[in-house]
Amino acid sequence: MNSSNSVVLAIGTKKGLWLAQSEDRQHWRVSEPHFFMQEIPSIAIDTRQGCRLMVGVRSEHWGPTVAHSDDLGSTWTEPEEGAIRFAATDDAALERVWQLQPGGAHEPGVVWAGCEPISVWKSTDGGEHFELNRGLWDHPHRSEWGAGFGGAAVHTVLPPTENSERVLVAMSTGGVYRSEDGGTSWQPRNQGISAYFMPDPQPEFGQCVHKIARDAGTASTLYAQNHHGVYRSEDNGDHWGSIADGLPADFGFVMLTHPRRAGTAWVIPIKADGERIPPEGKLAVHRTDDGGSSWKRLDQGLPQFEYNVVLRDAAAVDDAETVGVYFGTRGGSVYASADEGESFSEVLSHLPDVLCVRAAVVQV
Repeated sequence: MNSSNSVVLAIGTKKGLWLAQSEDRQHWRVSEPHFFMQEIPSIAIDTRQGCRLMVGVRSEHWGPTVAHSDDLGSTWTEPEEGAIRFAATDDAALERVWQLQPGGAHEPGVVWAGCEPISVWKSTDGGEHFELNRGLWDHPHRSEWGAGFGGAAVHTVLPPTENSERVLVAMSTGGVYRSEDGGTSWQPRNQGISAYFMPDPQPEFGQCVHKIARDAGTASTLYAQNHHGVYRSEDNGDHWGSIADGLPADFGFVMLTHPRRAGTAWVIPIKADGERIPPEGKLAVHRTDDGGSSWKRLDQGLPQFEYNVVLRDAAAVDDAETVGVYFGTRGGSVYASADEGESFSEVLSHLPDVLCVRAAVVQV
């Protein structure tokens, strides 16, 4: 990074939001908590036009909303009427905003939100107001979608790339759904993904997909971390094949991809759904540079006596020339790597449960 840039690291927890900044990704300036004693399950750092921070906030008293800041957290704006609201005729109430995802550079005002109950929302004004996607909300499969361990929600949205109307979402439980028309209609895309806990272990839908991510080189190549299973698709999700060989476990929540280099992805394995600890109690990230054909264990600087895990959105990469990798644990420790995971250092410790981590290079 050059001297006029810094990395903003946003850390959402059970009890507030912490912001950290660094010019070298080794030494960090850390803010006081924002939204103290409120849950922060989702964060987006939108650098398409300046730098806008957006956070999903959940108050036990006031309920959930989306707030945004255009000055790195010095001030925050929350729409008085709430950024995301169901109509009275929908017979539903917003429980939690699980995902905030800016659209591509070709649609600078668009932000997508995945929420609980299972729903997708779209904003065209930078995340200030959102409209419910009726195609998914009124889908005939809705009555058969269930709740994962954390709730029934859309937790991942992959927006359209340039010159495309293709949107993908992942939900727990329900699996992967894809739209070819910008969200008007949706079809399940889960062939090859296992749901061992169901009577039919290869259903059309109903899988508990934990996270999906798009490859940087080819938009049709996707990666998925499932409830037991790590997969790759080369046809926009029409078919999925296992890439779990070489990993110490196929359970986990995290799936990250490189912002520019094809074939590079990171996962953080967990021993099993019934034993949610790092394998052997040793925390490690695993990276592939060949699309999942092989995996490299990365644990330099990470504790080798660790029994806390990393949740699906508690990990992120930045977009620096040498990509940084970041994650936080349920034990409240946050780690950063300035060399694509080859080595890590601890940024913070003793925070509340880390729910969401996001990072981006910004001009200072």
